[in-house]
Amino acid sequence: MQGKLKVTLIRSHIGKPASHRAVLVGMGLNRRLKTVSLPDTPETWGMINKVQHLVKVEE
Repeated sequence: MQGKLKVTLIRSHIGKPASHRAVLVGMGLNRRLKTVSLPDTPETWGMINKVQHLVKVEE
């Protein structure tokens, strides 16, 4: 069974490229300090790596 990742949006998406906003919306992060639980998959890590400067990840 795959693990879960706890991803929290720490910094705002305002002023960032549209592609970063699209990744955040895809992960379900639509406002600051919101936390979502996502599966630990390569696809999720690819999304996290794209916006790593905006989020905090806990395993």
